[in-house]
Formats: sequence, structure tokens, C-alpha cells
Amino acid sequence: MTTPEEIPGVRVGTVAGLDALIVETPQSTAAISLFGGQVISFVPAGGGPDVLWLSPHLADPPTPLRGGTPVCWPYFARDGQPDDVPSHGYARTATWVLTDGRRTGRGVELDLEPSGLDDLDLRLRMTLRIGDTLEHGLHTHNPGTAPATITEALHNYFRVADVTRVRVRGLDTLTYLDKFDHSNPHVQHGDWALPEEPARSDRLYPDAPGTYHLIDPGLDREIQVSVRDGRTAVVWNPGADVAAGMADVGSSWREFVCVEAANAGPDVVVVPPGATHSMWQSISVHGITDGEGGPTVVPS
Repeated sequence: MTTPEEIPGVRVGTVAGLDALIVETPQSTAAISLFGGQVISFVPAGGGPDVLWLSPHLADPPTPLRGGTPVCWPYFARDGQPDDVPSHGYARTATWVLTDGRRTGRGVELDLEPSGLDDLDLRLRMTLRIGDTLEHGLHTHNPGTAPATITEALHNYFRVADVTRVRVRGLDTLTYLDKFDHSNPHVQHGDWALPEEPARSDRLYPDAPGTYHLIDPGLDREIQVSVRDGRTAVVWNPGADVAAGMADVGSSWREFVCVEAANAGPDVVVVPPGATHSMWQSISVHGITDGEGGPTVVPS
């Protein structure tokens, strides 16, 4: 097992009162909470606001962290689970350990695993590649003799200047299931934007294309999320009324929007015996596009 001290640019520290792996490379900095295995910070070189939002009013563990990228596994929400199990699964409240890591020409690569989940029939491993981009992989292994069914998500909380002014490109014409409307289906017309009344969103887009652009004019940036083997997109913001009842959100609801890589709802994953299923996402930051050409990388 690799220790952080063996990897150049990696150390153990404290962020927002949480024990964390702190990563520093020429291309970016990042922090990973060992509680929940959550990436809680990613800042490309050149500074600027963090790409990820973390609640300024975090509850103490074992309450799950609000912000960063929670790992929802081995099920998303409660997808068919009884009411007495934790929402979004067990991984986000487990203690994670570093199992391997290395410095690469592109930055740092880390492997982590959750501890205390040996009673489950599945095994989980996470890979992080931190450099110009943040690459994030979830690997589910089925060591058993029967197929196993999972749902999953990387529940990204992206920091924005004002959620009422941002849009998400890449979802046009898709049918989504609206959890604020009893999961009834609707068709997305144009870019996603927060509805005006009521100003909230909890939309699950099955069979989504895998590339999404979060365009934030207030911070003059575009966050691109590219997903591989994640068939579902989720876009969530609770809005003012729901957030008022959430101690770790409250008046901060305008500061984030969740654009999530997932396999959820009808997009269930079956992992054959002895097989491993992997879902990947890559997060990169660019300047606002002009609508005609490709994105211009923000200079460091």
C-alpha cells in the first residue's frame, strides 16, 4: 500500500475541518476528503474560484458531506431499496484509504478504496487523475458467482456565480424524469436553465450523450463534463424553498448546480460474475465559447 509521502506533490492535511489528501501539481491543486472519498476541491493553475462547491455549514460526520463530488454507490437515491438504508448508498459515509499512487507526466494518479464495506457482495475502487483535467473513475467488481445489479453517480456540486443565470448545454431534445413532478417524463427544449417558477430542478436524463457544458457568465467560464459508460445525466438544485429546510444549504442555494455522471433510474448496470464495470468522468475548465468555435482554454 502506497503512503501519501511516497508520491511527490501529495500530502495529508486538513480542509474545512476534514482529514484530506492534498494534491499540488503544476497544472492544478485538489483535495480529497478521506471521509466519503469525496473530491472537495479542484482549482486549475492560475487560480480563480474553485470548480467545486462545498457547503460553508458542513455537518459533522457521519452525516454525509454536502458539496464536492459525493460517491453514490451501490445505488443512487434509494432506487428500489428499503427506507431503512441510507440514501445514495454506503460509499459516501465510509472512510477511504489510499491504496496506490504515482506522479505522471500529466500530474498525479491516485487509487482509493472504501473501508468497512466487506459485508457487501461487491468491491469498489476509485481512480483520480489530477492535472489539467480532473478525471474520476469508479470501478465496481463482482467477485461472486451471480450477476449483480447497481446504480451509481458522481454527484458533482459545481460552484457558480448565480444558478439562475447559468445554463447546461448537451441535453436538448432528451426526455427527462422530473422528481419534482412525481418522476413524470418531459422533453428538454434547448439548454437546461433553472425554471423561473418554481425555481428548482431535480431532473434525471436517461440515455444521455455523455458530454455536458455548464456555462457560467458570472464567473466567465465553461465547465465541460465528459462521461464514459455513464448513461444518465442528473441536474439538481433544490431552489430556495427546499434549501430553506436544509441546514447545510440554506441561503447558499444560488452558489451551485449539480451536473452528475450516473447510471440511475432505468439505466441500471448489471455486473457479470468475475467482471468489473467502470464509469469515468473528466472535468475541464474553459473560457466562455462564442457559440461558433470550440472552447478557449483559460490561460494559466
